[in-house]
Amino acid sequence: MPPRRLACVQGASSSSGSSAGPGTGSSPAGARSEPRSGSPPPDSPDASSGDADSGSDFEDALRKHGKRGARAAPARPLVPKRPRREPGTDGSSPATRNPEQNTLFEAVRSAKTATETLVDDWLETYKRDRETGFLELVNFFIRSCGCRGVVTLEMFRNLQNSEIIQQLTEQFDEDSAEYPLSLSTQPWRRFRAGFCELVAVVVQRCQYSIIYDEFLMDSLISLLTGLSDSQVRAFRHTSTLAAMKLMTAMVNVALGVSLHKENNQRQYEAERSKGPGRRATEKLEALLEKRQELQEQQEEIENMMNAVFKGVFVHRYRDVVPEIRAICMEELGKWMRSYAASFLTDSYLKYLGWTLHDKQREVRLQCVKALQGLYGSRDTAAHLELFTSRFKTRMVSMVLDKEPDVAVEVVKLLMLILKNADEALTDEDCRSVYPLVYVSNRALAAAAGQFLYGRLLDPRQEAGKEPSRDGENRIFFRLLLDFFIESELHEHAAYLVDSLWDCAGPRLRDWETMSALLLEKTPAEGLADRQEKVLVEILVASACQATEGLPPAGRGPGKKASARERKMQADERTRLTHCLIPALPQLLAKFSADAEKAAPLLEILRYFDLSIYCTGRLEKHLELVLGQLREVVEKHSGRAVLEAAARALYALCDPELALHGRGDLVRGRLADQLVDKFHQEVAELLQASSLDEEEVYSMAATLKRISVLFNAHDLTPWQLFEPCTKLLQRAVDTGEVPPQVLVPAIACIHFHILWELSRLPNNGGALQGQLRSLRSKVTSFCSLCQSCLSDVDPGIREQAFVVLSDLLLVFGPQLTRDGREALEPLVVLPDAGLQSQLAGFLMDHVFNHVFSREELASSEPEDSESHIEGLHRRRVLLAGFCKLIIYNVLELSAASDVFKHYAKFYSDYGDIIKETLNCTRQIDRQEWARTLLLSLQQLMTELLLQQGPEIRAAAAFLEIRDLARRFSLLFSLHQLRNRLALLNVHKEGIQFAFQEPPGPGSELQPLNLPFLEVLSEFSPRLLRPDKALILAYLDKTCQEQQWPVPDTPWPSLAAYRGSLQPQDDASSVGSRGSAPRRPPAKRRRLDASSERTDSSLQLSSRLASPALTSTALRGSRRPAPPPPPRQDRGSDSDLAPRRHRPRLSVGPRLPGFSSRSSSVSRQGSRMDRLSLMEEEEATEEEEAMIEEESSEEEPPEPPEPRRLRQQDRLRDLFDSTILGIEDI
Repeated sequence: MPPRRLACVQGASSSSGSSAGPGTGSSPAGARSEPRSGSPPPDSPDASSGDADSGSDFEDALRKHGKRGARAAPARPLVPKRPRREPGTDGSSPATRNPEQNTLFEAVRSAKTATETLVDDWLETYKRDRETGFLELVNFFIRSCGCRGVVTLEMFRNLQNSEIIQQLTEQFDEDSAEYPLSLSTQPWRRFRAGFCELVAVVVQRCQYSIIYDEFLMDSLISLLTGLSDSQVRAFRHTSTLAAMKLMTAMVNVALGVSLHKENNQRQYEAERSKGPGRRATEKLEALLEKRQELQEQQEEIENMMNAVFKGVFVHRYRDVVPEIRAICMEELGKWMRSYAASFLTDSYLKYLGWTLHDKQREVRLQCVKALQGLYGSRDTAAHLELFTSRFKTRMVSMVLDKEPDVAVEVVKLLMLILKNADEALTDEDCRSVYPLVYVSNRALAAAAGQFLYGRLLDPRQEAGKEPSRDGENRIFFRLLLDFFIESELHEHAAYLVDSLWDCAGPRLRDWETMSALLLEKTPAEGLADRQEKVLVEILVASACQATEGLPPAGRGPGKKASARERKMQADERTRLTHCLIPALPQLLAKFSADAEKAAPLLEILRYFDLSIYCTGRLEKHLELVLGQLREVVEKHSGRAVLEAAARALYALCDPELALHGRGDLVRGRLADQLVDKFHQEVAELLQASSLDEEEVYSMAATLKRISVLFNAHDLTPWQLFEPCTKLLQRAVDTGEVPPQVLVPAIACIHFHILWELSRLPNNGGALQGQLRSLRSKVTSFCSLCQSCLSDVDPGIREQAFVVLSDLLLVFGPQLTRDGREALEPLVVLPDAGLQSQLAGFLMDHVFNHVFSREELASSEPEDSESHIEGLHRRRVLLAGFCKLIIYNVLELSAASDVFKHYAKFYSDYGDIIKETLNCTRQIDRQEWARTLLLSLQQLMTELLLQQGPEIRAAAAFLEIRDLARRFSLLFSLHQLRNRLALLNVHKEGIQFAFQEPPGPGSELQPLNLPFLEVLSEFSPRLLRPDKALILAYLDKTCQEQQWPVPDTPWPSLAAYRGSLQPQDDASSVGSRGSAPRRPPAKRRRLDASSERTDSSLQLSSRLASPALTSTALRGSRRPAPPPPPRQDRGSDSDLAPRRHRPRLSVGPRLPGFSSRSSSVSRQGSRMDRLSLMEEEEATEEEEAMIEEESSEEEPPEPPEPRRLRQQDRLRDLFDSTILGIEDI
């Protein structure tokens, strides 16, 4: 064989410098990798073998009379070469001359032939002519890279590997950046699996002789090493996968050789131990000869594995492409599991430890899975003590990984360490995992729940005798209560129950034990008050989980239950009902005085199969429950317990139940009692001049009970509208009604109107008298609520605002839709005064103060809770006002009072305002754009009134510009649809800027002229023809003004004029304004015209990291500057998801992005703009949303023509291939 290939294999660790491609820079990276690898790999990395008795070369190996007869192949082939099928000078087969007909590639892609059959056929070809067979295999790998180039026999004989790869790189002229391994469709995923299987089967079939013939493996490893060092990503990715799978197969072969060697040694020792008379000399010589042959095979396979490891793995495990790094880590884990004797050493484990700090999810995930395989066995875990002590801190910290799937696997890894590595994890390490049972991601919470159960809650860990099941469950519940109370991590037991459901579900469904624990009366055996409260919550949460299967709020939507799951839930509902029907009255009787325990106990009725009360002849228990429910309502006035009682009573009054009459009777009696008491108290209040505190408290409690019941039950027959209206009228006239009485009275009137509306027929059968009566009630009540908006008590005015917004929405224009035209007389539209008062209420009580995170963090816990509650109330008020705008109750221009606070109050109300912006845009784009402009004009006018004409350097003016920039992002999508609206924004904005004349003195500018700088934020969204139109309109407007214009343009006018210039001339325009401003937001191109209009539309705000390099040959460009250095290691985050800024890179371009710039200065300016684009989190959210929508609707660009010099065409193929250890 040519000596060049032996040299490449023996020096594989330094062969990376011989790869093809100009500007490769891999040799220094390879040199740098040597010190990092620490001590060299072991001298004998034995590996495992697959099927020891299989292989198409097995019979040939048996027929040979030497140690390795195949070594004589270069001088004397075993069989004659296969005659050429077609005459040719290069000696290549048709499959190698035409890549489209590559037999192996097409067969693997079609997946119609078994891989073993393909390899057997290829092996026959190789035995007839090994060069032809080898080239067929090589061209299979080249074709799998997506390259249509061919390695011919002439190239193979006359060129070095680096020269062959250079020619293949030059022929890599694909039109797409995709290659087989980068595609994720089902056929190509199947091809990837077939590709990996073929590599493994080739080594398996050749494991007895051919892999030792000093030609096949040496030449293949040399070529794959060169390809893996190429800067063409397709070459590097495909060859690395092939080399790693080749290494895995060789590890299996090495393991088989090691096993054969051990067996041979045992046979030799057994034969040698026999006496001289019984010892067979010939057998000993045969065993010695076999051992010598196995030793040589082991040394040779070790040399091959060392060549692959040092030539490919050591360089590619830190490749810039995360998929390549993930492949290396995945295969390294397989080597360690298969052949632990050789690979389970610190020399190899360090790579897993280092890569735990990788920035990419898939790489960290493969590292963790590889470690799971090692810690999954107690034998291998015993060899990892040093690794555990070195990297345990990192592994424990990864439970807070920002990627939930990585964190899930890390928790599973810690469970294996806890199981198989004794005392490796301390209590402090375990306490880092426990809080994860409360996270929002259910998979992570379930994994943490399993860890918690195995570590703390499993009652079988208790030493001594094995208790009964009931005893075990008692121990489990006591341990669970202790953990929940002592940890003080959360207040809602439903999340803990959901986390433990998969591993401790049968114990959590033991409702008999829970009810028995709650009903125990012996103080020594009973539970404390806090424990009883928590156990009641666990009981209710487990009942909900068993009967409905829904996760708690915030843990994502529950999946649709299958028929089998629905059957199981129905069975659990029946079992729960039979179990708790006798116990529930006793529990309510014991805890009826405690609202925190009575409320969740009443919730259990929602999960009962209430028909069992009738079918099981359990009416006695139903009567007891109804009696306890009535007693709870009479005892308590808290909203939570009253709402729970109202829902339970509503379930028991369901007309479909056979015993619903009993519930109706209790409801009627309860309503009669409450209403009679209310009438008496109202009469006293209206007659007396003042009431004492007891009377006020009694009346407030009665009204609160009535209002809560009114919410769930129709109490209109009790005629509560008139007395409640009298109370409200008395409060408006005199202000003598206490707030705690007036708030529930307003709620009762509101519910009365809604129940009366619901009883009207939709088919027009309602009498005119009913409609007039209801219309009169609505208008009078709205008038009273309007008067209450200015009340001094915040509870009254907030309740009035909420009720008023709800009524205007219900009785708005949409009331007559869906066949309800007969209800037209009931439509109520707010007048201008009411609209103005509603908007003023928002200004005074919603947009009055914004609390920063620092203020909330520095405040006391009680103050922080009050701030959060207040924020929730204000959000409800704002949402009610926005709904009136969205449903066309209020004019769209009224939204300007909301939109102008978008930036300032983004942290508090950003989601509500953003949704309002999106919804109103669909109503009327023209009016919506005018509303955006109106909000900016209002802010500008307010600022001029406060600070005078010199505002350009003011912080408030910069905030207005920032708000305009945010608004401009909303015009990025559907440019043609938004074109007219955007033109009107500029036109009306110019009119507003020149609306106010300058003050006395000819040198002063118009008062509103700085608004042009605000308007310039919308200029990047204009198309090029529209920019010319707006510029002409601006010049015309300036000429029409009656005041003189100075020779030097005003800065604001110059800035706006510069923003309207074409992109090529933007650098030549004078100063665009001396006031500081943020750079324009980057945007993706939207259509053919806009991509030539403004370069800011051509920039993506979310560049992938690291950027994929296209293998397509595209237009010439200047070499891009190197990417910025990577940031610190780490991938952790808090329990709550955290946003991260996208890292901007100006290195290799993304596939599908092409440069249309022919000027070096333009290219440089675009790079400068990219480097300056640092946005706050709010803007990044908007851009991410817009980018996602844009990527769905934007058609792909046609590729540019390629008429360039060869060396320029190659530049797009290359990227940086080595990722330094400091980047991981």
